[in-house]
Amino acid sequence: MADSTTTMDDIEGELFRIERIREILVRRESELRYMMDDIQLCQEISRLKTELQKLLALPENQKSNEEKQREEELVQQIHKLVETRDFLVDDAEFERLREREEDKEMAEFLQSKLSKSCLQRATPVPEKKMTSRGQQTSAPYVTKTGLALLRGCCGFTCSIM
Repeated sequence: MADSTTTMDDIEGELFRIERIREILVRRESELRYMMDDIQLCQEISRLKTELQKLLALPENQKSNEEKQREEELVQQIHKLVETRDFLVDDAEFERLREREEDKEMAEFLQSKLSKSCLQRATPVPEKKMTSRGQQTSAPYVTKTGLALLRGCCGFTCSIM
């Protein structure tokens, strides 16, 4: 199981890569949840708008009180869903900015680790310390998101604005 040529730095590097992959997967799961919620909201808004359009197509003098009341309810429901979707978009944007900041901090940390290890190699030290392969990456991997879809419209089935 353990290779005799495996060093502590190799193990640390492998653990770092595994942790980074886990972090990327957690972020992607979060992005997909935002996208799924957005799609569901868009579909519900689209369904309510279709129902509202049918009611609005009727001449005003032929509408019953129930139909007029239903119009008001639909407008309120659509408004509430649009506000919910706006909150979702803002939350997704906040999350994206937080992740970008985390990536920046990680890149700075890795850069400082690389700089220190380079300095240690330049000066003779009895105990030689090598950086792990995980620390030798220039910058952390940043996932590309599909969250740009959230800013305007989901782009699939609705046209909210």
